[in-house]
Amino acid sequence: MIETRELRKSFKTRRGPAVEAVRGIDLDVAEGEIFGFLGPNGAGKTTTLRMLATLIEPDGGQATIAGADLRREPGEVRRRIGYVAQGGATWDDSTAVEELVLQARLYGVSKSEARARATRVLDAFQLSEYADRKAKTYSGGQRRRVDIALGIIHEPRLLFLDEPTTGLDPQSRAHMWDEIRRLRDEGMTVFITTHYLEEADALCDRISIMDHGEIVASGTPASLKRSLAGEVVRVGLPLPAVAEASSVLSAYKVDVLEDGLRLHVEDGASAIPDILRLLDASGVPLTGIELHRPSLDDVFLAKTGRSLRESAE
Repeated sequence: MIETRELRKSFKTRRGPAVEAVRGIDLDVAEGEIFGFLGPNGAGKTTTLRMLATLIEPDGGQATIAGADLRREPGEVRRRIGYVAQGGATWDDSTAVEELVLQARLYGVSKSEARARATRVLDAFQLSEYADRKAKTYSGGQRRRVDIALGIIHEPRLLFLDEPTTGLDPQSRAHMWDEIRRLRDEGMTVFITTHYLEEADALCDRISIMDHGEIVASGTPASLKRSLAGEVVRVGLPLPAVAEASSVLSAYKVDVLEDGLRLHVEDGASAIPDILRLLDASGVPLTGIELHRPSLDDVFLAKTGRSLRESAE
């Protein structure tokens, strides 16, 4: 559904050299999957998505989107995709049904068919009872569902979602995940950008992790986590004790965090008693210790040298 080769984009600055936002990336997205683009803000995710959606022109490289050439057939690409921006697209004084009918009509759908489609998508997104209310009366979750309904009213083969759950409460986020899975189950390919680790892990069939304009890892969430051997021990420490603890535990592979240390070990069950003994013998106080399997954040850390969770925060 998406194939890119050496896609790149730079932006001029008033002072200094151009900024390379996307540095020659290769992507392959299969039909009928939820594909996630994971990375911190500023990694180049939105720039990539905007290129794929024909909103900005690449500086170089090639891409095929839903069977159409991105650079030679941008109009055909637009007919085959849906795009939902991070900021949303609803108007305060318009109703959901008005917006949906207008959007369908812009794609050449007849008035009667546009109203029929609006009815169907409002029902699918559980918005029928709000159809004739103005958008300014909607909750954040309801408004976001209208945004996605606008993105699919013309029945595209591929849907781009830029940070679809940013700003939503946990309940609305979980509901949005269900809606995205439903679209996938109905045959649509969904491409999402996100900086939420748990969202990429729980929702996406495959992901690419992006940092500083480059793809640093790709695969299923499970395969990426399996690529890191062993287990992870996280040691919580008061800030003044972090440096000393890092020195005491130098026999382990140690990552320094803002609130403690992360240690990569072969066997956590046998490593934890040794870690506690070393810290106790040196008089280093700790606020907690926990053992877990490698996470997507650990994958990001291994590839970039820093925590994605902390970068996002």
